[in-house]
Amino acid sequence: MKLFYDFHIHSCLSPCGDEESTPNNIVNMALIKGLNVIALSDHNTGKNCPAAIAVGKKNGLVVLPAMELTTSEDIHVLCLFERYEDLQKLEERLQKTRFRIKNKPEIFGRQRILNENDEVIGEEEDLLIVSSGISVEEVAALVEGFGGIAVPAHVDKAANSVIAVLGAFDYGLGFKLVECAHETDVNLPRIVDSDAHYLWDISEAEHSIEAETCSAHGVFAALKKLCGD
Repeated sequence: MKLFYDFHIHSCLSPCGDEESTPNNIVNMALIKGLNVIALSDHNTGKNCPAAIAVGKKNGLVVLPAMELTTSEDIHVLCLFERYEDLQKLEERLQKTRFRIKNKPEIFGRQRILNENDEVIGEEEDLLIVSSGISVEEVAALVEGFGGIAVPAHVDKAANSVIAVLGAFDYGLGFKLVECAHETDVNLPRIVDSDAHYLWDISEAEHSIEAETCSAHGVFAALKKLCGD
């Protein structure tokens, strides 16, 4: 079946994300846009994923757990998972290496952790838009080892992309899928996402993936197939 997607959406947990981007607002906007599946992908964390997944289940929207990891080289990599438990393992790994800089909400924005009722249950004290301490050379294998898929984010952009930082795409890094909005010279399958930091930026029902079932398992299996696995 054809499922319309957006696998790169930030919530109010990302300091650069809008405070209105709560789990309920994100899910409802995705439904208004006609999407079947999304991924919540905050910077270097997945702590708002449980709430978004729960809200999605109540409203018939598949929500994949994800994060946008920042490598030591300042390259953004979208890390997609089928199960939140696997994403947690990656986040626990990052806790050992992530740079520790206290967030300044008045400068960078608040980093709010919410429950499925959009109630604040915590706030991340350390700034999230910093290096994870993981190099681009190890991230693909690391994420795959935890059961996920590592996707170089917005490779067609001039900032924080693998091409912008390294000067060219290195196939030896082990990536099997890329994210980009425009055609590039990278000879890999691609997905097209919004990288939404505001609700209105979430994708319309334009980009789709073929999956056997409208479920986290079905969508993730489709992504794995796209990767050639």
